[in-house]
Amino acid sequence: MEREAAVKVMNMQDNGLIKLSQIIYDYCGLRFNDRLTTLKEKIGKRVDELNLSFGEYAEYLKISPMEWDIIVEILTINETYFYREESQLVECCSLVLPQLKQKIRNRPLRIWSAACSTGEEPYTLAMLIQESGLFPFGTVEIIATDINKKVLQKAEKGWYHQGSFAFRRIPGGMLEKHFTLTDGGYQVNGAIQKMVKFQHLNLLNQDKVAQLGNVDIIFCRNVLIYFDQDTTKQVIHSLHRNLTQGGYLFLGHAESITDLTMGFQKVDSDKTFYYRKETNQDETIRCISSR
Repeated sequence: MEREAAVKVMNMQDNGLIKLSQIIYDYCGLRFNDRLTTLKEKIGKRVDELNLSFGEYAEYLKISPMEWDIIVEILTINETYFYREESQLVECCSLVLPQLKQKIRNRPLRIWSAACSTGEEPYTLAMLIQESGLFPFGTVEIIATDINKKVLQKAEKGWYHQGSFAFRRIPGGMLEKHFTLTDGGYQVNGAIQKMVKFQHLNLLNQDKVAQLGNVDIIFCRNVLIYFDQDTTKQVIHSLHRNLTQGGYLFLGHAESITDLTMGFQKVDSDKTFYYRKETNQDETIRCISSR
């Protein structure tokens, strides 16, 4: 009898976890249906704090929207640093920015750092743009978004501990030039901070994504690796819609959308690759060449 009762409890837990994994997937695209043990390990403490079963916690999320802030913080990984994947940054500054400089007239350059975490990526882009001298101050808008509200709060402050791993790849001289040493850490200088606007955003909320408006460059790096193909297609479709014609998309080195035929051309260089949104002219040329 005791064994039967234990098996029954375990089955109830598994059913609750399955239900919970589906709700999480629907909300933000994170897939745990084949990693239920991992999900249990991650959120077990929070479920115990509320004295709920996993199935009850799934129902709790439906009636307590604020709880999503907590579970997203628990489930998301926010490891990042300044000048991450430098080869892409070099490519962006040496080739992409000069091209856009010639193309853009009478409006700001708009860049979107999706899944910006604690802000290292958008601040890096701001520093690089200022270093390039291509765009006068006030003519560049960097939108930085993330689903995790807690990391956004840190990003907005722009302060990083002096011993933080965030600085492990930053080039010599950049700390002194763009940061101020204060209270045992480095504060991003005001001119750089003003170039970046932070915003809470779930990439699966297509209406909210559309409200960002058109952008010229998107950095969405090391995000798609957590999605299945259906969710990846949904996110890439949204990114494609927001990009201007001929705009550029930078993904992580471990991510590829080449086999998805989503209206992007892959751009290969010696050390990296990225994607360019096909223009109407590109599509016309492709149709003619296929006849």
